[in-house]
Amino acid sequence: MAGGTDKRKQSLYFPEEMLREIQEEANRQDRSLSWVVQQAWKIARERIKSFPAVNDVTGEEVLANRREE
Repeated sequence: MAGGTDKRKQSLYFPEEMLREIQEEANRQDRSLSWVVQQAWKIARERIKSFPAVNDVTGEEVLANRREE
């Protein structure tokens, strides 16, 4: 998305309490929900990218267990 010009609609589902908190913060900053979520992603993305993929953890464990059998 060069320059942030590609806008797409997407449904995202949040737990009720989390959505309420995001809405409160959006209201406090006089911003949209979308803006708040986008800023949160920009701040958190490097940390989230450092999480192992599900297959990186469980896939290895499954293979190790099969070898032991």
